[in-house]
Amino acid sequence: MRGAVTPEADALSLFSNCGAGDLGFAAAGFRFGVMAELQRTRLDVALRNHAGAVGVPGDLTKTWKEVVDRWRRTRSTAPPSLLAACPPCQGMSTARSGRGAEDDPDTGGSRDSRNLLVLPIARIAEKLKPTFVVVENVAAFFRRVVRDPESGEGISAALLLVRLLAPKYDAHPFLTDLADFGVPQTRKRAFLTFVRRSSCVSDRLRTRAPYPVPTHAADYGGAPVTLRSALAGYGLAHLDSAAPETAKDPKHPLHFVPVWPDRQRRMVAAIPSGSGASAWQNTDCAVCGPVDANDESVECIQCGNPLLRPIVKENGRSRLVRGFRRAAYRRLDPARPAATVTTASGRIGGSRTIHPFQNRVLSPLECALLQTIPPDFDWGDALKERGPTELRAMIGEAVPPRFTRRHGDVLKALLTGRDDGPPCIESTDRRCESARRRIEGRPA
Repeated sequence: MRGAVTPEADALSLFSNCGAGDLGFAAAGFRFGVMAELQRTRLDVALRNHAGAVGVPGDLTKTWKEVVDRWRRTRSTAPPSLLAACPPCQGMSTARSGRGAEDDPDTGGSRDSRNLLVLPIARIAEKLKPTFVVVENVAAFFRRVVRDPESGEGISAALLLVRLLAPKYDAHPFLTDLADFGVPQTRKRAFLTFVRRSSCVSDRLRTRAPYPVPTHAADYGGAPVTLRSALAGYGLAHLDSAAPETAKDPKHPLHFVPVWPDRQRRMVAAIPSGSGASAWQNTDCAVCGPVDANDESVECIQCGNPLLRPIVKENGRSRLVRGFRRAAYRRLDPARPAATVTTASGRIGGSRTIHPFQNRVLSPLECALLQTIPPDFDWGDALKERGPTELRAMIGEAVPPRFTRRHGDVLKALLTGRDDGPPCIESTDRRCESARRRIEGRPA
């Protein structure tokens, strides 16, 4: 995914993670000079994949001045063309429990200090004056309210950043599903792209927004990439969670899955292959085979043993696991894009992670490919040093480079004034309108 390098397209990356999302911008012609990331292992991986970049490890609230200094020492006083930032989404995500009410800063947003990581983004932008600032996060970024540290006002972190950069930048919010851009998974994300007014780029936008046209969206005559076609294109070996020897592929170090206890594997095997159904619908007994059962059945009516459903014992009696009925213990639907690849892709209890045909979860390699991370991405010793949980976390938190490549192509064309570049989306598109309404607190 590496593209042409031009001096006028220097860039820096904040909250770089493993650097996967920045590959798309690099392929569009943006050269990363500085990358900042809290975790050293992730930064090491990012630097492996971005030759010539200088790394700044640590908490950006404390290291932002070092980022500015490193940029000035490595890139003189020239402002960067692009500042790309993906602050952690855990404090924003509605997929995580304990986040509190979205509109209450005291029980929700302000309880997690990560929700104010837009502040170092603003400080670095003020000092370095990039032409573009691109910020990516989950959709709740536009709505979850925090306390403004200066005024005490309840405000979304996104709107706080807009106000901080307003003196010098025009803000272009965008809310989209990345499946609309050919990413083979449902991945709803919020973007803020800021354009510096002193540049000539703002004049080139007028009635458009600095984002690519969604070629795979139904309203643009396209269709998403299905999980079936994506997996077929990867051509990876069959795996099974039954035993260590069947749960890994010696030819591909990242193509492996956890080994499950026998009952858990049999529960998954009872879900019809390719059905997109869940274990809650299983009517199999481990002893008797298929039996009559309704949606609330727990035990076999013939032998009394638990059905092959998500069941726990409580006070000596069996009951169905509570919650997550729609998403947990469910096979992925092969006729649709994959569910969002998350940091918890190795577990089956909370989201759609079970392979559509095989008796296992998706492997880290499959998750990386669904994130459109290229097969030759250099993970270094991340798996050996940090283990599969951290590797899956890096993959799940990445921005798909298939999208950042297309976004980068648009930004590069605007930067260079090319008339033959990829078209920008109309500012009246529903993805832009919905984002504006959300960030302004209006109904979406």
